[in-house]
Amino acid sequence: MRSDTIKKGLERTPHRALIKGTGVPQSAMDKPFIGVATSFTDLIPGHVGMRDLERFIEKGIHSGGGYAFFFGVPGVCDGIAMGHKGMHYSLPTRELIADMVESVAEAHRLDGLVLLTNCDKITPGMLMAAARLDIPAIVVTAGPMMAGRGAEGRRFSFVTDTFEAMARYKAGVIDDKELQICEDNACPGMGSCQGLFTANTMAILTETLGMSLPRCGTALAVSALKRRIAFASGEKIVELVRSGVTPRQILTKAAFENAIRVDLALGGSSNTVLHLLAIAREAGVELPLETFDVLAKETPQLSSMNPAGEYFMEDLDAAGGVLGVLKQLGTKIKDNPTVMGLSTLELVSTVEAVDERVIRPQTDPVKPEGGIAVLFGNLAPKGAVVKQSGVSAAMMHFEGTARCFDSEEAAMAALMGGKIASGDVVVIRYEGPKGGPGMREMLAPTATLMGLGLGDSVALITDGRFSGGTRGPCIGHISPEAAEGGPIALVEEGDRILLDIPNRRLELLVDEAVLAQRRSRWVAPEPKIKSGWLARYAKVVTSAYTGAVTSAD
Repeated sequence: MRSDTIKKGLERTPHRALIKGTGVPQSAMDKPFIGVATSFTDLIPGHVGMRDLERFIEKGIHSGGGYAFFFGVPGVCDGIAMGHKGMHYSLPTRELIADMVESVAEAHRLDGLVLLTNCDKITPGMLMAAARLDIPAIVVTAGPMMAGRGAEGRRFSFVTDTFEAMARYKAGVIDDKELQICEDNACPGMGSCQGLFTANTMAILTETLGMSLPRCGTALAVSALKRRIAFASGEKIVELVRSGVTPRQILTKAAFENAIRVDLALGGSSNTVLHLLAIAREAGVELPLETFDVLAKETPQLSSMNPAGEYFMEDLDAAGGVLGVLKQLGTKIKDNPTVMGLSTLELVSTVEAVDERVIRPQTDPVKPEGGIAVLFGNLAPKGAVVKQSGVSAAMMHFEGTARCFDSEEAAMAALMGGKIASGDVVVIRYEGPKGGPGMREMLAPTATLMGLGLGDSVALITDGRFSGGTRGPCIGHISPEAAEGGPIALVEEGDRILLDIPNRRLELLVDEAVLAQRRSRWVAPEPKIKSGWLARYAKVVTSAYTGAVTSAD
């Protein structure tokens, strides 16, 4: 075992003394040492219930014959960090989490890992660490929140009933009382936000990849099932250590393609593009950005999930969960190993029934193409990403007038001040990985567009990114970003911009000679943040089309 490095032999007497100083008995020295990386925090609804799950993971590890050691990693709630300086830190924490898990696992020579996680950047950070370390690991996602409940069967959700409600209030559509009802009911308790936002999409994709047990991706945070999954995961990690099953045996090209297809079939978050690219890089799997679009054209959208649709995570879980989606995708899914010990197709064969109201058959899809599209053109030579499942038919092809803003705050002021009108294309730049820094999510402006009733007449493009809760004609991840001199930096007020999602084009309708003149005058702006961790991050982070990872190259 790896842990023999710190617990076997005469020269390890001091190490054993320190281990015993934590309370570990002599009888445990021959057992696998299992690290439990937990992102418990009182700050995030998706994580407040983890103390309970920690108990069940620990019980499972000890029942399986291992010895558990807990250590913490940070968590940032994107919803709370949204719209202010805090959001600069969200995506960069993904790198910190991967580095911290790597550091603890290597320094203490842990034999295996249980990764207890739930929210947006934390789950991919954990998976990046698992792929990088390639020691036995299993992921436990803490589960989604139940929908809020109101009179006459009304169901509340975080994005629709907070960010979009704020804009509806501003527009005079709802009053103070209705706004307060939304605020009080949007988040009724523990769990990740109820719709197919980034947290829940990543939980689903983690199960699809084979890195968590069946039902883990959709089982509710409040359920006894989630406790049983936590216990079983604790038992299973000891088995994985003893059998030598490691993440890179599971995180294959086939696993990533399966995950992309499930994401496309459900109309999941566009942030998963960044995260799957980053995880694949750590796993040594070549995964070009174009893969998402190739698969999107042959993978129909099979479910209408909140926020762009009607169903919540509790509905998806009851309808068949991840295995139900895989079953409906049929021969499009490739066989692959999983931490369960059964292969993907073996697990799918256990599914007896799927609720086809929620997870439709391929013969009756919600839309003929998957939920994500990758656009190219002179505005995005290295690509841009749109959640096309959330775009109305009227906005799939759109030409409008550029309204340019060099920060999210400036764009929000214009939106809330009534300065954006039908036919505009809101351009938000210098919000990319380097320019942000940190590639802030922009749920506030996108939700404001929808709340103001502009979702069918105004587009938004950015080198930043969007929340998994974003819907509407919002194009993000434009690469190269403005801070690197990408074409988005050259757009001027009044330029015409063409958005053509069916043909995957994003074009600035300006003559190339004019753009060349603008390019010759362009000067890189001063960094927005010049000290601390983010200043260091901005120097080493790569472009969005590579996953926005940190690299010394």
